Amino acid sequence: MAESRRFSIGYALAPKKIQSFIQPSLVNLARERGVDLVPIDTNRPLSAQGPFDCVIHKICGEDWREQLKEYAENNPFVPIIDHPDAIERLHNRISMLQVVSELEIPQEKETFGIPSQIVVYDSMFLSDSRAVAALRFPVIAKPLVADGSAKSHKMSLVYHRDGLLKLKPPLVLQEFVNHGGVIFKVYVVGDYVKCVKRKSLPDVSLEKLDGAEGSLSFSQVSNMTAQDRTQEEYYESMRLEAELPPLSFLTDIARGLRRAMRLNLFNFDVIRDSNSGNHYFVIDINYFPGYAKMPAYETILTDFFCKIVHKKTREDDVNVAVSDDANEAKLRRSNHFGGTEVIGSNG
Repeated sequence: MAESRRFSIGYALAPKKIQSFIQPSLVNLARERGVDLVPIDTNRPLSAQGPFDCVIHKICGEDWREQLKEYAENNPFVPIIDHPDAIERLHNRISMLQVVSELEIPQEKETFGIPSQIVVYDSMFLSDSRAVAALRFPVIAKPLVADGSAKSHKMSLVYHRDGLLKLKPPLVLQEFVNHGGVIFKVYVVGDYVKCVKRKSLPDVSLEKLDGAEGSLSFSQVSNMTAQDRTQEEYYESMRLEAELPPLSFLTDIARGLRRAMRLNLFNFDVIRDSNSGNHYFVIDINYFPGYAKMPAYETILTDFFCKIVHKKTREDDVNVAVSDDANEAKLRRSNHFGGTEVIGSNG
């Protein structure tokens, strides 16, 4: 019996991502199903490596973009997951959520949107009370750039306008929505959608808002909550009891985002408005998130890999058949014209 074909998926990931994502459990399961996960050496030209049946990546930089472009031109039938231009949209927290507002999805029992937010490029804007008058406090201050760096994760909860003066643009000011201390993380892997719930920042009451400092980092807010054991236990019980949003509702959003962004590997964070139990806010979207935190991620990712490479194989077969047909037709035309020439010369 002929040995079944094996497939090779090259991965280009930062060391920290490799450590968290390329677990032995994932590598072994993929290998059992005929898929070999092969590291790409980013210090060598991509064109000199492979061959690959698919390339997955989460690497930034112009040099890498050029390498991917060259590789795609030379290997047009090898899927690259995902296109750098599509990923780039998620590196800006304004363009990231703009796509949510553009989705045309029927909203019936459950509705969704994004929190009110503004982008700030100049520190002078933060001291202008008229400029921020439209915002309701508290607000979350987030760096405009969301490139996965430690700096891009430094966020603050700002209780009063005075707290804005400590901030350094460019940044996004997003209205904080009370959501019961629970956040829903929705993982997308191709057609697959999985939702898990996690602990989030606690609600902010009017009494707490009046007595709070100007601003606190997220870590400070978390530490304060941890010190108040009663409150911590309350929000932990809230998280455990929180009902997940309907999967069909989340799947509609996920598919809409996937089509609009042309991405296969991402997650988005959703919160439920405490004041309206059936209204949700999408507050963040991340490319190639920490999938290892998702239950049974090995099976889900391996299924995705198999689907990608088998689809490529079917398309390769079609391309070969089309190419063979074209070559045969070309040969027939060549023979026909050749025969004509011979006959003409004999005449």
